[in-house]
Amino acid sequence: MRPRPGSRKVVATGETANVKIVRGIAAVFLLLALPAEGASLSKTYSYFNIGGNTLEEIQRELDRRGPRLNSTGRRHPGATMMEFNTNVRYGESGNRCRVIDATVRVEARVILPRWRSRRRSDSHTQLIWDTLSSDIKRHEESHVIIAKNHARDLENALKGMWPQRDCDLAADKVQEITHRIMSNHDEAQARFDRIEGINFERRILRLLEYRMERAAAGR
Repeated sequence: MRPRPGSRKVVATGETANVKIVRGIAAVFLLLALPAEGASLSKTYSYFNIGGNTLEEIQRELDRRGPRLNSTGRRHPGATMMEFNTNVRYGESGNRCRVIDATVRVEARVILPRWRSRRRSDSHTQLIWDTLSSDIKRHEESHVIIAKNHARDLENALKGMWPQRDCDLAADKVQEITHRIMSNHDEAQARFDRIEGINFERRILRLLEYRMERAAAGR
Protein backbone atom coordinates (compact mmCIF):
# COMPACT_ATOMS: atom_id res chain seq x y z
CA MET A 1 0.00 0.00 0.00
CA ARG A 2 1.47 3.33 -1.02
CA PRO A 3 1.55 5.97 1.75
CA ARG A 4 -0.31 9.16 1.06
CA PRO A 5 1.75 12.28 0.45
CA GLY A 6 2.57 13.72 3.82
CA SER A 7 3.69 16.81 5.65
CA ARG A 8 6.30 17.51 8.28
CA LYS A 9 6.41 20.46 10.66
CA VAL A 10 9.67 22.06 11.75
CA VAL A 11 10.36 24.92 14.15
CA ALA A 12 13.53 26.97 13.75
CA THR A 13 14.60 29.16 16.62
CA GLY A 14 15.86 32.69 16.71
CA GLU A 15 19.27 33.27 18.28
CA THR A 16 20.09 30.25 20.43
CA ALA A 17 21.40 32.36 23.28
CA ASN A 18 19.62 35.26 24.93
CA VAL A 19 19.78 38.36 22.79
CA LYS A 20 22.26 40.14 25.09
CA ILE A 21 21.72 43.59 23.64
CA VAL A 22 25.14 45.12 23.09
CA ARG A 23 25.77 48.75 23.95
CA GLY A 24 28.77 49.29 21.77
CA ILE A 25 29.30 49.29 18.17
CA ALA A 26 28.23 46.59 14.39
CA ALA A 27 29.03 43.54 11.69
CA VAL A 28 29.15 42.86 8.08
CA PHE A 29 26.01 41.14 6.97
CA LEU A 30 26.15 37.37 6.89
CA LEU A 31 24.63 36.45 3.55
CA LEU A 32 23.59 32.95 2.66
CA ALA A 33 23.43 32.02 -0.99
CA LEU A 34 19.96 32.43 -2.40
CA PRO A 35 18.15 29.13 -2.87
CA ALA A 36 18.34 27.62 -6.32
CA GLU A 37 15.21 27.02 -8.35
CA GLY A 38 13.08 24.04 -7.46
CA ALA A 39 10.52 23.32 -4.75
CA SER A 40 8.04 26.04 -3.84
CA LEU A 41 7.79 28.36 -0.89
CA SER A 42 4.96 30.15 0.86
CA LYS A 43 6.07 32.67 3.50
CA THR A 44 4.02 34.78 5.89
CA TYR A 45 4.94 37.09 8.77
CA SER A 46 3.46 37.65 12.20
CA TYR A 47 4.62 40.00 14.95
CA PHE A 48 4.61 40.28 18.72
CA ASN A 49 4.71 43.73 20.30
CA ILE A 50 7.29 44.79 22.86
CA GLY A 51 7.74 47.99 24.87
CA GLY A 52 10.67 49.38 26.82
CA ASN A 53 12.51 52.69 26.61
CA THR A 54 15.99 51.42 27.48
CA LEU A 55 18.08 48.49 26.32
CA GLU A 56 17.54 46.68 29.62
CA GLU A 57 13.76 47.13 29.34
CA ILE A 58 13.75 45.91 25.73
CA GLN A 59 15.73 42.84 26.78
CA ARG A 60 13.20 42.04 29.50
CA GLU A 61 10.33 42.48 27.03
CA LEU A 62 11.92 40.08 24.56
CA ASP A 63 12.50 37.55 27.34
CA ARG A 64 8.88 37.91 28.46
CA ARG A 65 7.01 38.16 25.15
CA GLY A 66 9.14 36.32 22.59
CA PRO A 67 7.80 33.06 21.11
CA ARG A 68 8.34 30.06 23.39
CA LEU A 69 9.56 26.96 21.58
CA ASN A 70 8.96 23.44 22.81
CA SER A 71 12.33 22.36 21.44
CA THR A 72 14.23 24.67 23.79
CA GLY A 73 11.66 25.45 26.49
CA ARG A 74 12.71 29.10 26.27
CA ARG A 75 11.48 32.28 24.66
CA HIS A 76 13.35 33.66 21.66
CA PRO A 77 13.53 37.08 19.96
CA GLY A 78 12.19 35.48 16.77
CA ALA A 79 11.15 32.11 15.38
CA THR A 80 10.20 30.41 12.14
CA MET A 81 7.53 27.72 11.92
CA MET A 82 7.89 25.55 8.80
CA GLU A 83 5.88 22.76 7.27
CA PHE A 84 7.10 20.54 4.43
CA ASN A 85 4.33 19.16 2.20
CA THR A 86 5.39 16.41 -0.20
CA ASN A 87 3.31 15.02 -3.05
CA VAL A 88 4.53 12.03 -5.06
CA ARG A 89 3.00 10.41 -8.17
CA TYR A 90 3.91 6.87 -9.14
CA GLY A 91 3.70 5.10 -12.48
CA GLU A 92 4.05 1.43 -13.46
CA SER A 93 5.69 0.26 -16.66
CA GLY A 94 7.37 -3.01 -17.64
CA ASN A 95 6.85 -4.61 -14.22
CA ARG A 96 8.54 -1.67 -12.59
CA CYS A 97 7.24 1.24 -10.53
CA ARG A 98 8.87 4.65 -10.59
CA VAL A 99 8.26 8.17 -9.37
CA ILE A 100 6.88 10.12 -12.29
CA ASP A 101 6.58 13.39 -10.41
CA ALA A 102 7.40 14.80 -6.98
CA THR A 103 6.73 18.24 -5.55
CA VAL A 104 7.80 19.63 -2.19
CA ARG A 105 6.28 22.81 -0.81
CA VAL A 106 7.57 24.69 2.23
CA GLU A 107 5.10 26.80 4.19
CA ALA A 108 6.95 29.16 6.53
CA ARG A 109 5.62 31.56 9.14
CA VAL A 110 8.23 34.01 10.40
CA ILE A 111 7.59 35.51 13.85
CA LEU A 112 9.35 38.81 14.58
CA PRO A 113 9.32 41.48 17.32
CA ARG A 114 7.77 44.92 16.80
CA TRP A 115 9.00 47.70 19.11
CA ARG A 116 6.25 50.14 20.17
CA SER A 117 8.23 52.62 22.29
CA ARG A 118 10.54 54.16 19.74
CA ARG A 119 9.39 57.77 20.23
CA ARG A 120 10.08 57.62 23.97
CA SER A 121 13.66 56.38 23.61
CA ASP A 122 16.95 58.11 22.75
CA SER A 123 18.74 57.92 19.40
CA HIS A 124 21.40 55.54 20.75
CA THR A 125 18.78 52.99 21.78
CA GLN A 126 17.01 53.42 18.45
CA LEU A 127 20.22 52.71 16.54
CA ILE A 128 20.93 49.56 18.53
CA TRP A 129 17.34 48.35 18.14
CA ASP A 130 17.39 48.92 14.38
CA THR A 131 20.60 46.90 14.17
CA LEU A 132 19.30 44.12 16.37
CA SER A 133 15.87 43.80 14.72
CA SER A 134 17.48 43.71 11.28
CA ASP A 135 19.75 40.88 12.42
CA ILE A 136 16.84 38.95 13.95
CA LYS A 137 14.95 39.15 10.65
CA ARG A 138 18.03 38.09 8.66
CA HIS A 139 18.51 35.16 10.99
CA GLU A 140 14.93 33.92 10.53
CA GLU A 141 15.02 34.47 6.76
CA SER A 142 18.17 32.34 6.68
CA HIS A 143 16.26 29.49 8.33
CA VAL A 144 13.73 29.71 5.49
CA ILE A 145 16.52 29.58 2.89
CA ILE A 146 17.96 26.46 4.51
CA ALA A 147 14.53 24.83 4.40
CA LYS A 148 13.98 25.82 0.77
CA ASN A 149 17.34 24.36 -0.25
CA HIS A 150 16.60 21.03 1.43
CA ALA A 151 13.11 20.93 -0.08
CA ARG A 152 14.76 21.31 -3.48
CA ASP A 153 17.22 18.53 -2.64
CA LEU A 154 14.34 16.27 -1.61
CA GLU A 155 12.41 17.01 -4.77
CA ASN A 156 15.41 16.23 -6.97
CA ALA A 157 16.24 13.05 -5.07
CA LEU A 158 12.70 11.72 -5.39
CA LYS A 159 12.53 12.51 -9.09
CA GLY A 160 15.87 10.78 -9.63
CA MET A 161 14.92 7.55 -7.86
CA TRP A 162 15.61 4.27 -9.62
CA PRO A 163 12.50 2.27 -10.59
CA GLN A 164 11.51 -0.38 -8.04
CA ARG A 165 9.98 -3.84 -8.46
CA ASP A 166 6.58 -2.59 -7.29
CA CYS A 167 5.01 0.60 -6.01
CA ASP A 168 5.04 -0.48 -2.37
CA LEU A 169 8.83 -0.76 -2.57
CA ALA A 170 8.94 2.59 -4.37
CA ALA A 171 6.89 4.16 -1.58
CA ASP A 172 9.25 2.68 1.02
CA LYS A 173 12.20 4.17 -0.86
CA VAL A 174 10.47 7.55 -0.94
CA GLN A 175 10.10 7.40 2.85
CA GLU A 176 13.75 6.43 3.27
CA ILE A 177 14.98 9.31 1.10
CA THR A 178 12.63 11.75 2.81
CA HIS A 179 13.85 10.73 6.27
CA ARG A 180 17.51 11.09 5.24
CA ILE A 181 17.14 14.54 3.71
CA MET A 182 14.91 15.83 6.52
CA SER A 183 17.51 14.63 9.03
CA ASN A 184 20.14 16.56 7.06
CA HIS A 185 17.83 19.57 7.16
CA ASP A 186 17.43 19.39 10.94
CA GLU A 187 21.19 19.12 11.40
CA ALA A 188 21.79 22.10 9.09
CA GLN A 189 19.30 24.25 11.02
CA ALA A 190 20.85 23.31 14.37
CA ARG A 191 24.38 23.94 13.04
CA PHE A 192 23.33 27.37 11.76
CA ASP A 193 21.90 28.28 15.18
CA ARG A 194 25.09 27.16 16.93
CA ILE A 195 27.30 29.25 14.65
CA GLU A 196 25.03 32.28 14.96
CA GLY A 197 25.01 31.99 18.74
CA ILE A 198 28.81 31.83 18.93
CA ASN A 199 29.27 34.84 16.63
CA PHE A 200 26.33 36.91 17.90
CA GLU A 201 28.09 39.59 19.91
CA ARG A 202 30.90 40.13 17.41
CA ARG A 203 28.38 40.29 14.56
CA ILE A 204 26.20 42.88 16.29
CA LEU A 205 29.20 45.04 17.18
CA ARG A 206 30.34 45.09 13.57
CA LEU A 207 26.84 45.87 12.33
CA LEU A 208 26.56 48.77 14.75
CA GLU A 209 29.93 50.10 13.64
CA TYR A 210 28.82 49.90 10.01
CA ARG A 211 25.58 51.75 10.70
CA MET A 212 27.33 54.42 12.74
CA GLU A 213 29.86 55.00 9.95
CA ARG A 214 27.04 55.35 7.41
CA ALA A 215 25.18 57.76 9.68
CA ALA A 216 28.32 59.87 10.15
CA ALA A 217 29.01 59.91 6.41
CA GLY A 218 25.48 61.13 5.71
CA ARG A 219 25.77 64.20 7.91
